[in-house]
Amino acid sequence: MLRGAGAIAVSLPWLEIMGTERAAHAQPAPAKRFLAVYTPGGTVMDRWRPTGSETSFTLGPILAPLAPVQDRLLVVDGLDMKSARGEQHQSGIIAWLTGTTQEGSSNNGYGSGPSIDQVIASRISAGQKAKASIQIAVRWATGKSHGLLSPMNAANFEDSAPHQPIPPRLDPVEIFTHLFGTLNPGDGNDAARRLERKQSILDFLDRRYATLSARLGAADRQKIDQHLTKIREIERSLSNVPVATSACKVPTMVDTSDYNPRTGLNSSDTGSIKDTSTDAAIPKVGKLLTDMLVMSLACDITAVGTLQWSDTEAKHTFPWLNLSEHHHFYQHDGGFRAAECERICNWYSKQHLYLLEEMEKVDMGGHSLLDESVVFFGSEISDPPTHSKTNMPFLLAGGGGGLRTGRWVRHPGVSHNNLLVSILNLFGDTRTTFGDPRYCTGPLTNLT
Repeated sequence: MLRGAGAIAVSLPWLEIMGTERAAHAQPAPAKRFLAVYTPGGTVMDRWRPTGSETSFTLGPILAPLAPVQDRLLVVDGLDMKSARGEQHQSGIIAWLTGTTQEGSSNNGYGSGPSIDQVIASRISAGQKAKASIQIAVRWATGKSHGLLSPMNAANFEDSAPHQPIPPRLDPVEIFTHLFGTLNPGDGNDAARRLERKQSILDFLDRRYATLSARLGAADRQKIDQHLTKIREIERSLSNVPVATSACKVPTMVDTSDYNPRTGLNSSDTGSIKDTSTDAAIPKVGKLLTDMLVMSLACDITAVGTLQWSDTEAKHTFPWLNLSEHHHFYQHDGGFRAAECERICNWYSKQHLYLLEEMEKVDMGGHSLLDESVVFFGSEISDPPTHSKTNMPFLLAGGGGGLRTGRWVRHPGVSHNNLLVSILNLFGDTRTTFGDPRYCTGPLTNLT
């Protein structure tokens, strides 16, 4: 028997481990959730990079807000985005999750492969969750793309050929409805009640299964996975009885009537149409979208999500930081303004902290949502004035797939495609290459 919380227990088939000889230790259980978070315009590298050693380090001023969750971070330093070949910003956002090059692409300049979020979604989410994945963005398509999907703002690409770009959802109200339905208490169809998770008996086994799995050999692990999969299938056939869980809660909706998600439709080729009301609402809208993203995972609506904080042009202002010009102005258009870029990047770190702390709060049955997840933070360039894509400012967070955090690891000159392979490996995907094979030499070492 495998016993879980309370009186819950699941009978097991005969396993080799039950005999006199004990099997060798197995690999950690695969990660269950994946989030990709994009921030525009790179960083100020000497203010971003930590100091110290791999396991004893101090976060730089830009990452300093993340100190409360430093033990849940893996700072990945030194990687070059070698597959980002093409237009300065476009090639970067396309290569970030795909590892493919924009140069010579026959796919309207969008690159030539899937993004890792969609590969992961095909593996752990599609056909198993209500939504295969969710893509959302704050203050997106603000410049030359005129509010429309383009190589300047596309980060997600379908898993199947021809790997079409996937536009993010922009309207907070529409996103809420898409994920959680219409919230109208007292109408007899309470959204909170409809979202009560049909919790599996297996969810009550929490870390006990992970502990057992780590002791099993390959044959035993395959046998028990097949056994538990059958239990899941039986439960799904009987899923008309909802079971409430504290993990799944409908986020609190806030008034976003002062936020126009489609302001970009009026943008010009030389700059953005300033919409001070929408710009001022970015912090509260970003918080709401973060809450919805976390609960979409906790409620098992999806297992994969992407959050874009703007796009590669980032032509919106930051009134809450007393910055009246857009981000691109401080990166390039007005000359490189390192102090202003640092303030913006530091603010994004505070938003990352909120996301990770909210994930840490969600109890998934003896462990947190963050424990079973992998979160990948990235950008399309590293150095704003030069558009360089070397020494990329990448972060991983969470504990899914045995990711070993609380560390600062350096891989100078290594292609970031190797990191993409390693992320896929955390989800049980055994491939050894991803993206453009010219820029991939195999999984990155020292992640687990």
